[in-house]
Amino acid sequence: MLRSSQQAADSRPEVGESRRRRVLGRVFFLLLPGVCCLLVVVGCQQQMADQPRYEPLQRSTFFGDERSARLPVPDTVARGHLDADTAFFTGKVGDTQVGTLPFPLTREVLQRGQERFDVFCAPCHDRTGSGNGMIVQRGFRHPPSYHIDRLRQAPLGHFFDVITHGFGSMPDYADQVPARDRWAIAAYVRALQLSQGATLADVPPSERQRLQAEKP
Repeated sequence: MLRSSQQAADSRPEVGESRRRRVLGRVFFLLLPGVCCLLVVVGCQQQMADQPRYEPLQRSTFFGDERSARLPVPDTVARGHLDADTAFFTGKVGDTQVGTLPFPLTREVLQRGQERFDVFCAPCHDRTGSGNGMIVQRGFRHPPSYHIDRLRQAPLGHFFDVITHGFGSMPDYADQVPARDRWAIAAYVRALQLSQGATLADVPPSERQRLQAEKP
């Protein structure tokens, strides 16, 4: 009898509505923190997407010259481009071209120089440095051979400077070839010069004996 009375009471519309409200209230309070976080995240993303900004080359009414793209402050140096080592980045000390590498000469440096030389220099200078590369064979101006006396006697900084700034009809390669690779190429050019003018006396004694034994 009591159960029937309770069931009858729960079946009344006002009681059922009250229970639904309590359940919905609990669900709301459980979901509220997540909904608030979602609104904050969405709000931040939308705010950043809509923040004031200039499009490239857009006219500005704020600056007197009406340019939105501003020039760097005088003497500004980009990160990693201080270039404080004058000899390394210019090939000169004062007005004098340096005669040696600004870092130790190793087999790896020469191998890197050969690789970069074959990519950027050999098309004109050929792989021996004689100046008869494929581009020259097809009509381009003939560059001087590295093996003439003037270039044999030139300091190493001369080749770095020419690669950096160009010379005559040769363009500069400062943008394509980093400074260290320019030095590696200059060192390899010197190696080419030595190879073309080397004598048996320049060969190490152990190798000299082998070459003499192989000589017909």
